[in-house]
Amino acid sequence: MAQALSRIDRIPRLSRLSWLMGLYAENHDHLVRLFAPQDLAAGSYVSCIGDGLDLRLDVIECHRYTVELRMTYDICDPLTGEPDPSAYVRLYQDARQAEATHCYVGRRWQDVVGMYPPADALISHRMRMNTFLGKWLEYLAERGHGVATLRRIEGSRAPLRVAGTLEH
Repeated sequence: MAQALSRIDRIPRLSRLSWLMGLYAENHDHLVRLFAPQDLAAGSYVSCIGDGLDLRLDVIECHRYTVELRMTYDICDPLTGEPDPSAYVRLYQDARQAEATHCYVGRRWQDVVGMYPPADALISHRMRMNTFLGKWLEYLAERGHGVATLRRIEGSRAPLRVAGTLEH
């Protein structure tokens, strides 16, 4: 005789991968609403709201369906000289997803999970990076950053892509 499932057991559970894809979709919506990077030419931009923390947005490459960019405050980590915090983001226009592929918040992802992490550790790390990105985008919107505050840095071209910076 089949046992009846409780109401809670009948609710489908989200896998961690499904949750991650949901974060990518939310980040896409926040990023497009905030800065419309799909409409920007490759180069460097700055968003100033008068609080002394100007946001720098580097559009690294634009392709037909993807835009690769970096967001940072240009505050350098005194130990590494890296902009801290910074996030490299790949915007997938056709899939309506924005994935933080690399974040620098005091350390590199390899320092956190190692060079060859197991799949569950990698998914957990990507969830943390993309949760960070989502919260940062919400914070920027609350502070008043957006398309209206974004200005191209004169004479800027697409920043050089440093080997290993846009790693998965």
